[in-house]
Amino acid sequence: MKRRTVTRWLLWSALCILHFTVLSTNGFAQTIRGAVVDSVSRKPLMEASVSLLSGKDSSLVSFGITDGDGKFEFLKVAEGQYRLLVTYVGYRGRAKRISVTKDDPIADAGTIDIVAQSQTLTEVSVQGERAPIAVKGDTLEFNAGSFKTRPNAQVEDLLKKLPGVEVDRDGNVKAQGQSITKILVDGKPFFGNDPKMATRNLPADIIDKVQLFDQSSEQSAFSGVDDGDREKTINITTKKDKRKGSFGQQTIGAGPKPGDDARYSGRVSLNQFNNGRQISVLGMANNVNQQGFTASDLGLGNNFGGAGQGQGGGGGSNVVRGGAGGGSGNGAGQVGSNAITQSWAAGINYRDGWGKKVDVVSSYNASNTNTLTNQQSHRENVIPSGTSGTTTRPDAGFVRDQTNGSDNTNTNQRVNLRLDYRIDSLTTIRVIPSLSWINSDYNNQSEARTVTNEGVMANSSVTNYTSAGNGFTGNNSLLLFRKFRKKGRSFSVNWTIGANNQNNEGINKSVNQFNGSSTSLTSGIITKDTITGITTQTINQRNNQQTRSMTNTINVSYTEPLSLRQTLEFHYNLSDNHNTSNRAVNDFNGLTNQYDQLNPQLSNNFINDYITNRGGLTWQTKRLKYTYAFGLDAQQASLNSDNLSSQERSLNRSFSNLLPNALFTYNFGKSRTLRLNYRTRVNAPSVNQLQPVANNTNPLNIQNGNAALQPEYAHTISLNYNRFDAATFRNTFVFLNASRTDNKIVNSTEFTSTGAQTTTPVNTNGYYTINGSLVLGRPLKLGAQKTNLNLSTNLTHNQGTSFINRQSNRATNWLIGQGATISSNFTEKLDLNLSGNINWQSAKYSLQPQQNTTFLNQTVTLDVYYQLPLKFTFSTNVYYNHYGGSSASFNQSYTLWNATLARQLFKQNQGELRFQAFDLLNQNQSIVRNVTDTYTEEVRSRVLNRYFMISFVYNLRKFNAGVTPPRDPFSQPTRGQGGQRGQGGGGRRNQ
Repeated sequence: MKRRTVTRWLLWSALCILHFTVLSTNGFAQTIRGAVVDSVSRKPLMEASVSLLSGKDSSLVSFGITDGDGKFEFLKVAEGQYRLLVTYVGYRGRAKRISVTKDDPIADAGTIDIVAQSQTLTEVSVQGERAPIAVKGDTLEFNAGSFKTRPNAQVEDLLKKLPGVEVDRDGNVKAQGQSITKILVDGKPFFGNDPKMATRNLPADIIDKVQLFDQSSEQSAFSGVDDGDREKTINITTKKDKRKGSFGQQTIGAGPKPGDDARYSGRVSLNQFNNGRQISVLGMANNVNQQGFTASDLGLGNNFGGAGQGQGGGGGSNVVRGGAGGGSGNGAGQVGSNAITQSWAAGINYRDGWGKKVDVVSSYNASNTNTLTNQQSHRENVIPSGTSGTTTRPDAGFVRDQTNGSDNTNTNQRVNLRLDYRIDSLTTIRVIPSLSWINSDYNNQSEARTVTNEGVMANSSVTNYTSAGNGFTGNNSLLLFRKFRKKGRSFSVNWTIGANNQNNEGINKSVNQFNGSSTSLTSGIITKDTITGITTQTINQRNNQQTRSMTNTINVSYTEPLSLRQTLEFHYNLSDNHNTSNRAVNDFNGLTNQYDQLNPQLSNNFINDYITNRGGLTWQTKRLKYTYAFGLDAQQASLNSDNLSSQERSLNRSFSNLLPNALFTYNFGKSRTLRLNYRTRVNAPSVNQLQPVANNTNPLNIQNGNAALQPEYAHTISLNYNRFDAATFRNTFVFLNASRTDNKIVNSTEFTSTGAQTTTPVNTNGYYTINGSLVLGRPLKLGAQKTNLNLSTNLTHNQGTSFINRQSNRATNWLIGQGATISSNFTEKLDLNLSGNINWQSAKYSLQPQQNTTFLNQTVTLDVYYQLPLKFTFSTNVYYNHYGGSSASFNQSYTLWNATLARQLFKQNQGELRFQAFDLLNQNQSIVRNVTDTYTEEVRSRVLNRYFMISFVYNLRKFNAGVTPPRDPFSQPTRGQGGQRGQGGGGRRNQ
């Protein structure tokens, strides 16, 4: 009751602030009106773009276009000083100042005449200004200066202000309903392809434009023939006057944590830009779960075959509901939301042009993380009747309670390079190597006990698993692009080499007890108590796993123009994927005190080769408003497996497939586009799925390989519809994706009467999935407030078949989510962001209706920033999470509340002294529900709770005064070009 009361009080306070601000603003709301005409003919100009900007900082207040009489009008404008910016295609832009007072209900801007570009002005010209948002082809461009952010904000804070863009609590970015996988800086990679390196380490005040587009593949961008391989990308361009100088942010902080070690956090970010040359150095260290990069990008969390005790099992579809993250604050990311992590990391990014022919971008990262996990789980299994092994049995149910603790340390290094060499105006060579190394130490202890529905003990387990491993991953792409004198004719070759080597050695010690005999026991010392009927298995083994993978791929493409509008592309692909996996398991020998007894049942040497030859052609037609393409490929693949540990060791198979594809895009005009894409693909099974050997790392859930697996064959069709109305700032984005997969690789699980299980991958048909999103955005007219409203609706539906005790089980899953976000700068002192999400999930199973489940997850997030007198600032973040499901014990709510009080220091506020409080209500927790076709599970994890910290932040800003920034048209006339109606300036992305 106390938690709900506090949460309601916080939300009520936020709504009161919003309501009071709106009322106080609308109380003095006035109207601005005017007209736009040609300076010579005096004729009115219809559909001219008119932006209402703040007179103090030129941030966007409102936007509109003129009507048939050239007139415009802005309603409900608060008292203050403003600027009107008028742009029109073929005309020079013009700005005009205007004042709004409470004494005059209408502020008349009069008639604004603008000059055609073809006319010459004598000694006087006007510096053009860009419109806040521009649409050019498939690129949506935002003028960063039109979206006000708080002082010393990062790029992440700027992205939250943009229409159609969402940033979640972990820093993941979505735009137009799709995840952003790549963020470029001035058209080039920044620290590889990790989006968070740019969003969380670059300041917002150096950004000039943010461009949003779907980036094509390297070959497709060169040839002009769309291959359907696109990824949602953001390119942030820096201001010209910020491209020569030094900038960055340094932070150091520490604080007590009651009953625990002291908390600390430090970050260093230094950037030195000299026009084309850019050098960035980053460093950080903390024990508060903060990161400035994506954890998976640096290999965090890999334990090279860790135990995973009791967490596996069950095939088919999963429905997963996650809990809260750890502490956060002021742009720092989080890792280990279900754990406690301390880490350090350092990196350098270098970009330069070596002469006129060579461009290079490179980066190096090093990191170390130590993650402590402490979990308790409660799992309920419902096993259908049928045949299991040689036993026919009725329906059975098991309840498992488990505690699991682990200590995982990873050290990672990564190198990225991109080098472009322009041999001449027609020929370019591009080299893109990427190398990474990782070392891991892992220790896991777990205790589990399983009972039947009647409360009778079925099994128990005590396990201690330790491992140490290292790995290397390397990729290199060599691309040759050649254009010919005939326009549209091109030739390209892409040769990619990939290597992946992993070594891991682990010690598995466990004592497992079963109430009765268990036919799944394959190793260890097995004893049975004839009185109690308890079978005990004692395992003391060392396992050594060596996995090697080498992939060579060659892509050749040749395009020939058939006419000005039609192009024919011929392409060929050759791929050779060679894998070896050697697993040696040795039992402990009590006589020698060594692990020198080879266990042949668990040991295996396996070689697998997957070779594909694929060739085809694509015919593409481009018209002014639409583009369409049709293609057909023929692929011949061979899968050759050698089981060196078996007499029947060779298995050779061939597969032939036809792979059609199609593409259609249509430009409706006025910033509306539609895109349809159909693709087919073949996915080969992994070496771990193929290797026919049992993995008993978790003795209660043994994993088997299956050398008879066939490749998957998938059909996918996707639809994208984008609409942006420059006159009203309203945007609509629709994304829909549907796929069907034949020979889908799923799990086949068999249970024994004692609750142990064995899982094997098998092929099956009938799997399909549909997912889509609808994003609606619009500004809210709250007086002079810069407020954006984004509504996002998400839908996911999938259906597939798995097998339990040799019986097929059809799983049907639904997920429907609705989200809403309000982002606003109410005044120069108050910045507020409010978002909420409701997700409904359902899972149904044909074989076990007892497993059917439906539940809701509701979240509300409030971010407030307020400038207090005497250079003090206050910011707070409130995250409320409510779970509601079929299990009464799982219907829970909690609130995570963080707050920061800061004092800005020095003449230009470069310094800041912060007092930070995390999880003020001490309610932070991690709760996850996993629902599969074999079990329903609730997992609770130890997370970072309430702590306090005092931090000092220094923002370095030192730019060369010799670089002339863009000047205001009112300060001194200069010669420039005006914007375009609904388009504005800005260049295209770089490839």
